[in-house]
Amino acid sequence: MNLAPATRSRRTALGATVLATSMLGLLAQAPAVSAHGTVIAPETRNYGCLQRWGSSEPDEAQDPMCYRTYHENPNAITAWKAVYANNTGDNYQQVIPDGQICSAGGQGETNYGALDRPGPWTTTSLGSDFTVDVYDEARHGADWLEIYVTKQGFDPQTQLIGWDDLELVKKTGRYPYQAHYTTDVSTSGYSGRHVVVTVWKASHMDQKYFLCSDVDFN
Repeated sequence: MNLAPATRSRRTALGATVLATSMLGLLAQAPAVSAHGTVIAPETRNYGCLQRWGSSEPDEAQDPMCYRTYHENPNAITAWKAVYANNTGDNYQQVIPDGQICSAGGQGETNYGALDRPGPWTTTSLGSDFTVDVYDEARHGADWLEIYVTKQGFDPQTQLIGWDDLELVKKTGRYPYQAHYTTDVSTSGYSGRHVVVTVWKASHMDQKYFLCSDVDFN
């Protein structure tokens, strides 16, 4: 039996509605296009906050720097994958100001200024030899990793980090598009609290990540 034009029209409209609803459902399940990455070992400041507290309010007495970050801008914790700056060129140290290294010079996808604050950040215990593990959720690839350590005598509890406070201890070559980029680092002469700063040059564009991890060299 042939459908009347009005019936066919209603069927067509219903089908279009179902298709649109299905597409919206698929889009809702798709990975976020802003997925990027960070250093998970030794864990960065905001990634560490997320691991210990999730999206809940940190305990002020137990974790004062995460508490301060949460109250200044909780997105600095939950958007742990996006501490980057675009189009900095080869002389990125001239583009990212002293005192703003851990926030990628105020760029990225939210205000990461709280990550620059000196204070008693929770540390990861390290020996003189350790491994840096960059987790690249988006698989951007890496042209290189540069690993810096704050100089002996620098106090990350009271001082903002400037480029002159850092010593380059490792530069890697290229990594293919994969989930993890690991590199072994050998150091000597460090003891006590330090900050390991990892600069990750992604391969898909001129996008560099500036990732600060608080450590304690035993």
